[in-house]
Amino acid sequence: MTNSPSLLVSPTSSRSVTETVNGSHKFVIQGYSLAKGMGIGKHIASDNFTVGGYQWAIYFYPDGKNPEDNSTYVSVFIALASEGTDVRALFELTLVDQSGKGKHKVHSHFDRSLESGPYTLKYRGSMWGYKRFFRRALLETSDFLKDDCLKINCTVGVVVSAIDCSRLHSIQVPESDIGAQFGMLLENMEGSDVTFNVAGEKFHAHKLVLAARSPTFRSKFFEGSEEDREEIVISDLEPKVFKAILHFIYRDTLTEDVDSATSSLSCMSLVSDTLTAKLLAASDKYGLDRLRLMCESHLCKDISVNSVARILALADQYHASELKSICLRFAVENLAAVMRSDGFEYLKENFPALQSELLKTVAGCEEDCSSGGKSRSVWAQLSDGDTNSRRVRQRT
Repeated sequence: MTNSPSLLVSPTSSRSVTETVNGSHKFVIQGYSLAKGMGIGKHIASDNFTVGGYQWAIYFYPDGKNPEDNSTYVSVFIALASEGTDVRALFELTLVDQSGKGKHKVHSHFDRSLESGPYTLKYRGSMWGYKRFFRRALLETSDFLKDDCLKINCTVGVVVSAIDCSRLHSIQVPESDIGAQFGMLLENMEGSDVTFNVAGEKFHAHKLVLAARSPTFRSKFFEGSEEDREEIVISDLEPKVFKAILHFIYRDTLTEDVDSATSSLSCMSLVSDTLTAKLLAASDKYGLDRLRLMCESHLCKDISVNSVARILALADQYHASELKSICLRFAVENLAAVMRSDGFEYLKENFPALQSELLKTVAGCEEDCSSGGKSRSVWAQLSDGDTNSRRVRQRT
């Protein structure tokens, strides 16, 4: 009896791929001159950011990290801010040239041959960077420092290895372009069936699109008396605000003059006059909840001791609950300074009920302090200095 031939088994294959998972973080250091003198070895830290499953942070030492340099240099490091063992990574640090000439100072592992491979961080707190990142005297007269502000960009590439078992061919699905398509519908005015007159400027639109996006428009067109009107007069909005509303309704994005605005207002008393604040009011009127959150996110970046009271008033007036909560928390944490600001008097004169709510929030935090909820009493902040020549005594 002869043995049957062995069955042939199709060969299998696999591929190990080692690559980097990259992520970037922009760190703005405002008030550089005030940071000087904090001491050699002491740093300002960015918020933690996540790349490759690990948290990272940028450390900036205005007086340098190395005592031997005697504050001659500023130091910059990237630190592993979460638990990890032998994390291998590539790094790039860029000090941004703010003159617009593009002459940035760049230290990078990327796109160059590394003799010993990626840098290895052994444990949480391990760092990579430069003790002598930049000579301080040169930095302070350079285009890297503008309006007492430094900007540092950081890229981290965490090295990962994986077995790639995907097919040789794959089909890539493009990102959704429905917003661009609807945007063209708005720009071409094709099939428009309603016209808005805003301070004499005409805007053509589509009732079905507006009704699908806004409950207020749905009520106007299909439940009210304006269904058959071909032109509707809008008397309480500026043309640029209404244009931004239509842009959001059709494209689901903010206009560039809102989305690219800087977060430093030149005069915080005029925060209610900004396009973002006016869009916040309009989002409340037209029931555009996503637009409201976008505006809240932008206004949140503008919160400061001088602006928090006015932003709080806007948030309360237009039902921006998340923004209001953040404003209250910020005001409590910086109570003494806020009470010295013009904004606090603005609340007192124009929104007394909201001022009372703020003080009730302070009182609630004080109770948390007494039960060990905070390490330092909120009211104790007021004993640090004179607030408008009046001391606020702690309650007994």
